Amino acid sequence: MPEFDLIIRGGQVAGPQGGRAVDVGVRGEKIAEISGEISGSTAQEIAAHGLAVFPGVIDAHVHFNEPGRTEWEGFASGSAALAAGGGTCFIEMPLNASPPTLDGESFDAKRLAAEASSLVDFALWGGLTPINLDRMVELAQRGVVGFKAFMCDSGIADFPRADDGTLRKGMEIAREVGLPVAVHAESQEMTARLGREMRGRGWKDFLASRPIEAETEAISRAVELARETGCSLHIVHVSSAAGVEIVRRAREELGQDVTCETCPHYLLLCDEDLFELGARAKCAPPLRPREESRRLWELLREGAIEFVGSDHSPAPASMKTGDDVTKIWGGIAGVQSTLAAMVGGLSPRQIGEVTAGRVAERFRLEGKGQIAMGFDADLALVDLSTTSVLRQEDMLDRNKFSPDVGRKFGAVIRRTRARGRTIFLDGKIARGRKARLFTPAREGRR
Repeated sequence: MPEFDLIIRGGQVAGPQGGRAVDVGVRGEKIAEISGEISGSTAQEIAAHGLAVFPGVIDAHVHFNEPGRTEWEGFASGSAALAAGGGTCFIEMPLNASPPTLDGESFDAKRLAAEASSLVDFALWGGLTPINLDRMVELAQRGVVGFKAFMCDSGIADFPRADDGTLRKGMEIAREVGLPVAVHAESQEMTARLGREMRGRGWKDFLASRPIEAETEAISRAVELARETGCSLHIVHVSSAAGVEIVRRAREELGQDVTCETCPHYLLLCDEDLFELGARAKCAPPLRPREESRRLWELLREGAIEFVGSDHSPAPASMKTGDDVTKIWGGIAGVQSTLAAMVGGLSPRQIGEVTAGRVAERFRLEGKGQIAMGFDADLALVDLSTTSVLRQEDMLDRNKFSPDVGRKFGAVIRRTRARGRTIFLDGKIARGRKARLFTPAREGRR
């Protein structure tokens, strides 16, 4: 019998190997050897000379909306788009599925749906709302990676926002079960007041109704509540440098366990793009001035931002049209572009860290996120020597309505392998192994 099931020859591995051309040997679902030249026998070889080899993307922030709102996305289409972008694992948010993941029963339904349809492995967030505080322990026992709360209205009626009292109690429960709380941080009071004061219903009015100050006020409040309760805190989709700096100060000066993520759209787009792209680029928090994008890139390179997640939040075309922008669904579809969007802004090693390694570490996904012996053979083979333009017909998500259409990227994803098996190759999806639920490792970060 051959010593390896697969050897990937001569790829530039994005990791501690420093970008050297090495061979990666795979046995079963795991990476079994990494060296300059593997001499053992193998059942299959892949020539990766001239390609970068990244750990498969782990997207910690997706809304695939199943069960219950599969017409918005679904695990089959969402995971296919992720795989086409070099992704091998995702962490599904508790909304916008219907029902949302607020108790053990809804967790079980979502798990079954993902296992039946997803191309890639997955983990699940649970919700933290006023209506399920008594079910959070139940969710922890099922294996959620943490609890998601909205500090402002979520836009989904069955996922109410958490006021300060709810958030404090939820953080206390989360601390007891040893899991982080993730928050959508925008001030309900400020956004509601400014929304009422809007003079019009255009994009300029929308931007004015959700200023940076609404984000920073909520982040500061969440950080203080986490400090008082001793809870681990994660701020999702930070859109401003000031928001990141609040997190960094809490971590570095006060020693809090607090992290944050940003999204490709906050790095690639600015508020001016909203006027051109319209509904495709509506999100909350909204796009910011160009200077904010520049500073976010700097903070990402410095390590002040833990990682990048897509916040893939699609909706049918009927929900993305209309003259009143307040009634247009606010979500960006970008799950297929995350890795490519980082090329040119970060080194290959940094890309591997912010799209995979730090995600796995933060949420204790054992055996994920690194190209290292004993880890899952989750790999993306990427051509960094050529450019690509994302066409609408190339998109694999259900509604194909993204601000990334027409954008030139400095990379082409050639192949994605999940636990040792090819699931995407040169523009086409192939069925891989059955998707597996990952739950947090018991002790520490991995």
